[in-house]
Amino acid sequence: MPEKAPSFSIKNWSQDDQPREKLRDKGRSALSDAELVAIIIGSGSRNESALDLCKRILASVDNNLNQLGKLSIKQLMDFKGIGEAKAISIAAAMELGRRRRGEDALERKNITSSASVFELMQPIIGELPHEEFWIIYLNNANKVIQKQQLSKGGITGTLVDVRLVLKNALEFGAVGLILAHNHPSGTLKPSEADKHITQKLKKAGESLDIKVLDHLIITEKAYFSFADDNLL
Repeated sequence: MPEKAPSFSIKNWSQDDQPREKLRDKGRSALSDAELVAIIIGSGSRNESALDLCKRILASVDNNLNQLGKLSIKQLMDFKGIGEAKAISIAAAMELGRRRRGEDALERKNITSSASVFELMQPIIGELPHEEFWIIYLNNANKVIQKQQLSKGGITGTLVDVRLVLKNALEFGAVGLILAHNHPSGTLKPSEADKHITQKLKKAGESLDIKVLDHLIITEKAYFSFADDNLL
């Protein structure tokens, strides 16, 4: 009678190796990234433990969680042992982490510099594969009242509804605007369209005493500020 194949389910690991129990007994910070992802997927395959599978997945993205968060469901399913349900679980966990970063930034929502705008917006648009244009509305204490997506997929003058931006500013009681959009290509050089949109909104706001304070181009790890570069 053939020997029974070993089980790689987490529940069959030794007590010291079980990441759920390790988290419970030693705290979240005691676990490696691979152990945390192993908890999310729950089990590996017939020939590979969840931990080894997660180590393999993380190694494919140089152990970078930001890169892991960019993998699509299909790309995750390319790993043997990762079906659709596990891929969706990983994607959901990565998205929660991204949103948490955004909320942490929003708690420090007093805008004091271009760096604080980057801190607020990078978790939202810094890693997107497409362009999005956002408006941040500020009160007279430079606190964020609201932030809204203005367009998605590209930036041209035709996509900017100046009347809507100013209508929202009046409704929110905003006296300042900050424009922000991302460059998925990673370039930080503003285009002519970027400059045109900035001036268009700046001039439109002047008659209502609503100032455009800055315009940031945001990438995954860096930003360009119109105000810092004296382009406003």
